[in-house]
Amino acid sequence: MMGYDVTIGIPVYKSADFVRRSLESALAQTYPSIEILVVDDAGGDGSLEIIQQVKRTHPRGNDVHLICHQENQGVSASRNQIIDHAKGCFLYFMDSDDVIAEKTIELLMSQVRSYDAEMVFGSYEKVELSGHKELYQYPDVHFTQKDGLAAFAYRKYAGIQASACNYLIKIDILRENHLRFIETDYWEDMVFTFDLVTYISRAVMLSDITYSYICRPHSLSHYQYRETISKHEVWQNVRAVDYLKRTSTRLVDKVYFPNRCCNIVMTDFYIACNILKRRKAIAPYVEDWEIKSLMKHPASFRQVCKFRQSRAKNTILFVLSKLPVFWCVRVIWCVGKLKKLI
Repeated sequence: MMGYDVTIGIPVYKSADFVRRSLESALAQTYPSIEILVVDDAGGDGSLEIIQQVKRTHPRGNDVHLICHQENQGVSASRNQIIDHAKGCFLYFMDSDDVIAEKTIELLMSQVRSYDAEMVFGSYEKVELSGHKELYQYPDVHFTQKDGLAAFAYRKYAGIQASACNYLIKIDILRENHLRFIETDYWEDMVFTFDLVTYISRAVMLSDITYSYICRPHSLSHYQYRETISKHEVWQNVRAVDYLKRTSTRLVDKVYFPNRCCNIVMTDFYIACNILKRRKAIAPYVEDWEIKSLMKHPASFRQVCKFRQSRAKNTILFVLSKLPVFWCVRVIWCVGKLKKLI
């Protein structure tokens, strides 16, 4: 029998300036039955010593369980270990440089009990180092039928947060369906969440702000702002989206399949626009044929013709993927300029 209602999982890598505040926000939760499972990913910057000091001195320090890597394995490996070792019935991920409101877990667990929910989302705020805040709020909505959450998530581009943080998920769903984070440094959480929602029958979304996402200019997710960008890093994003294309094959009979296809290929379109915008900064150089290869559609033309949702958008994206290399890239460039993406 599991010893906790909830596990808060925190992967830590080079977060010495932030991890104390993050860990203390987890320990400050008003909900009593929480395990804090921290994976130190061998950052070597003093984060581990801070975690150990908080564990020794905090009144809830015995609820902090620590896994230490001898060498860096990446955030996906750390999160997968959290899934494997969590003692809670529900799992909540947070990043080691972010903070959560003190009633976050209490609020989310109240929705679990009220609606027998398998998954509960909170809303969040994005906090710049300047102090400027931007709110990202969901509507207050309950999903009580299979595919309801997935249909909502795919109804428009970026219909749900791409992060794996700030939602409570029943851990048996992850384990029984062998859901794992893919081995990449970029967009592993988007891939995980995009696939996870297809397994959920009962879910709740809340407009309450439960999470503060602290923007760090030199974090992995901000690589696009650097003066020089590694092509290898860009292609990790591409491979993440390709993974979603492959996992879409099991969903062809779902009512949300057309919208999922549109979301996935539009993500590739935005990647292509960013490549064209920052092409001179990317090394090695990205060839036109490589940009065209991004636009491969996960559905066949026959499937697209039968779509009842997003048929026009999917048709345009499918045709774009079949254009000759020169024209495909030029159309992406022109549309990107028109949409002010380039």
